[in-house]
Amino acid sequence: MKILAIDTAAEWCAACLFDDGSGGLLGLEARDIGKGHAEALMGVIGAALERAGASYRDVEAIAVSVGPGSFTGVRIGVATARGLSLALKVPAAGVTTLAALAFEAEPLANGRPVLAVLDARRDEFYAALYGPGGAVHAAPAILDLNAAVAMAGLMKPLIVGSGARLVAEAAGLDGNATALADLRTAAIETVARLAARQGFAGEKPRPLYLRGPDARPQDGFALPRSGA
Repeated sequence: MKILAIDTAAEWCAACLFDDGSGGLLGLEARDIGKGHAEALMGVIGAALERAGASYRDVEAIAVSVGPGSFTGVRIGVATARGLSLALKVPAAGVTTLAALAFEAEPLANGRPVLAVLDARRDEFYAALYGPGGAVHAAPAILDLNAAVAMAGLMKPLIVGSGARLVAEAAGLDGNATALADLRTAAIETVARLAARQGFAGEKPRPLYLRGPDARPQDGFALPRSGA
């Protein structure tokens, strides 16, 4: 099965075409753009397909990172994946950024559980705890530092993601407790591989926000009506 994977949950705008049958990465395009995913995403997908020598007709399934991450980025990625799924008449599946990071770290964990932690700012963290094979020990949640440290004390996990060092230091753990500590999202190929492992028979992708957007309308602010 040829899987088109999309990730716009963080600063990167990335897409790849992955052949689950052979386990081969056919084509990839990833750009560290920060913002502007809506304008860049279709061009990134087109470039990934071109590198693979493929077209949309070759896509047999779609995988997308559903967050947590950038509110706008997640919404753009999921909407694009669902639109392409409908247009191409192929299944689509969502994977969380936390599960993808844990999946990427499995070879480094040596059988230990993996705690995926992303710095959500405001002294909060997105976190989830996974066992070998992707078993969910603690589902994705937003935690304060004390709660994240308490989770790090469970089962002596390998801690990964952009919040890993902060949590490990607060828990009094050494550097061997962390890996992939600079990452806010997994490699795009990992998104495709994890979706293949999870399968495409479930519900359609939907965003996993865990909290509301940072940008909110001002209270009591309204534009004057025309002619008023």
